[in-house]
Amino acid sequence: MTPAMLRRALAVLLTCLILLPATAARAEDEAAPFDADLQRLAEILGALHYLRGICGTNEGQKWRTQMQALVEAETPSGDRRTRMIASFNRGYNGFQQTYRTCTPAANLVVRRYLVEGADISRNLTSRYAN
Repeated sequence: MTPAMLRRALAVLLTCLILLPATAARAEDEAAPFDADLQRLAEILGALHYLRGICGTNEGQKWRTQMQALVEAETPSGDRRTRMIASFNRGYNGFQQTYRTCTPAANLVVRRYLVEGADISRNLTSRYAN
């Protein structure tokens, strides 16, 4: 190999090494095929965190802890993480603006969200878990 070819190969190798972390970071931020389901699940967890609190279930931080576990299990970064957290907050804030006390309608929402959240979890696990 001539010195010119060696320099060229080294330049290509260095360029690849420099670009590799940027490419990996971009890949982590790209949406996964199940992100819409994760965002919906996060929104449900936020709603349950608020509604179960006003309905006196004495669960404390259970639903917030579930959200933290979801984020830790998925380990999203950048925009994906931001979207998941925003979905949780949207679920919480949406019901906080609507309900100040527990009502029959709030209990109905809780029951429906518990079923929907379980369905999403089950579907995600069956489709994407190893």
